[in-house]
Amino acid sequence: MSLFITDECINCDVCEPECPNGAITQGEEIYEIDHALCTECVGHFDEPQCVEVCPVDCIPKDPNHEETEGELMGKYELLVAATG
Repeated sequence: MSLFITDECINCDVCEPECPNGAITQGEEIYEIDHALCTECVGHFDEPQCVEVCPVDCIPKDPNHEETEGELMGKYELLVAATG
């Protein structure tokens, strides 16, 4: 699954720079995660970095974008190939 940011977000700006895939951007009201770019940090880190730094715990898994560990790794590999 990719992750998403709930409306509990306080716009503290700590998650965006932690995302190695550039999946987090400022939306109209709160930060948003692009599910096409989110790999839950698979391939980069053991844990999602945005979740690790979020002070209000507002970044759960997105049930609308379920992905296996293998699918997340495949997405990571495609993203790395596209930028490398």
